[in-house]
Amino acid sequence: MNTSSLVQKVWNFCHTLKDDGVGYGDYLEQLTYLLFLKLAHEYAQEPYNRDTHIPNGYGWASLTSKVGEPLEAHYLATLHRLGQEPGMLGAIFFKAQNKIQDPAKLSRLVQLIDAESWISLDADTKGDLYEGLLQKNAEDTKSGAGQYFTPRALIEAMVACVRPEPLKTIADPACGTGGFFLGAYNWLNRPDAKLDKRQKAFLRDKTFHGNEIVANTRRLCLMNLFLHNIGELDGEPSVDRSDALLSEPKFKVDYVLANPPFGKKSSMTITNEEGEEDKSALTYERQDFWETTSNKQLNFLQHIVSMLKVDGKAAVVLPDNVLFEGGAGEKIRRKLLENCDVHTVLRLPTGIFYAQGVKANVVFFDARPKDGEIHTRGVWFYDLRTNKHFTLKTRTLKLEDLQDFSACYNPENRHQRVANERFRFFSYDELMARDKASLDIFWLKDDSLDNLDDLPPPDVLQQEIIEHLEAALAAFRDVAAALPKSDG
Repeated sequence: MNTSSLVQKVWNFCHTLKDDGVGYGDYLEQLTYLLFLKLAHEYAQEPYNRDTHIPNGYGWASLTSKVGEPLEAHYLATLHRLGQEPGMLGAIFFKAQNKIQDPAKLSRLVQLIDAESWISLDADTKGDLYEGLLQKNAEDTKSGAGQYFTPRALIEAMVACVRPEPLKTIADPACGTGGFFLGAYNWLNRPDAKLDKRQKAFLRDKTFHGNEIVANTRRLCLMNLFLHNIGELDGEPSVDRSDALLSEPKFKVDYVLANPPFGKKSSMTITNEEGEEDKSALTYERQDFWETTSNKQLNFLQHIVSMLKVDGKAAVVLPDNVLFEGGAGEKIRRKLLENCDVHTVLRLPTGIFYAQGVKANVVFFDARPKDGEIHTRGVWFYDLRTNKHFTLKTRTLKLEDLQDFSACYNPENRHQRVANERFRFFSYDELMARDKASLDIFWLKDDSLDNLDDLPPPDVLQQEIIEHLEAALAAFRDVAAALPKSDG
């Protein structure tokens, strides 16, 4: 069977299960368990002969030898047993559950996977298949998986601007399904990179370090990376199932590429004051943070700064409120501009994220020594939002939409840039003179305000209205959450 036929076959079975009420997310879970077991089985054969650490009686052969209810019962026992194992095995099967209630459908899925030699497929084929399922899962609004999926075109452009180098570490403290890791992997492994044996081994085993607090999302991330030849079948997982904000980073990294969670405020407040206690809420003790705040995005920004080596580089997707919010937001912005070299802000258009109502930006900055100097000389802003209209279905964001920004960024030498209509420089003094040191800057005229003929198509306009309303509701909820609670 050729590659395209296999992909279509896997897709078709997904649709069959969906008719039985098994969504893309549940299908992805079961596919992950079974694919991992089949690959482990193939690696244990000639010529690999690897010890996969799968306990006797719980490997792939134990599933293919059963059908019907005995298969279902043994599958449940297998998921439970493997979830108790250490390393990558235990990470993949942590709290695993069978979501396919029809034993006949489970048997068909086992047979479908058993019929192919998955090792013989190249990483691009396996990876593209899995990435396609991840994207479909993100599009399923009921699953809520869209919050873990960053547009791949945006990731590719961000990575191409940062240009990570071999033998250096890359982290994402909220890595979702691993999109930034794959983007960096593809960049480092591009045909003209010509990595040597040592660099390839480092890329596979030591480059990437992530956190993902949601167990199922972490599972999908690890499998996504593994299918792209990142990590080892019998190694330790490169993604921790933990809250990155709980403690200071264990080690510093060279790059951070991230799209931290948007929306709700954290249920915890980050505090940098010893002895401060809030009986009504749990708190993190982070002495390395500049400010105490319950705003999740501001906490992630502070954490990312703490993760970077001196001269480390970051590219982070952040919502608009991080650029203009007062109080702790203003104090953190000022500290960021003073302590890091914040050099570029990409104002993103609406309609590119699966989460509704998101207005976001990519902030690029480099870490600098703690020497008391002001390290930001000025910030270049690129406006990709004004008079730009995108939707997830009819006008998706593509890499070519970001080509002008990438050219303006000039990654070969970002100190030699040229302003244009959408790309403008603001000095540090100009930014400090703005109210609350706001980085919420636009200068282009919105054509739709003056000429009704220039309005976007009705479906785009409808989507923008919905996004504006949802953004306003989210802002009201944040204000309400911050108000003191009445004792009455």
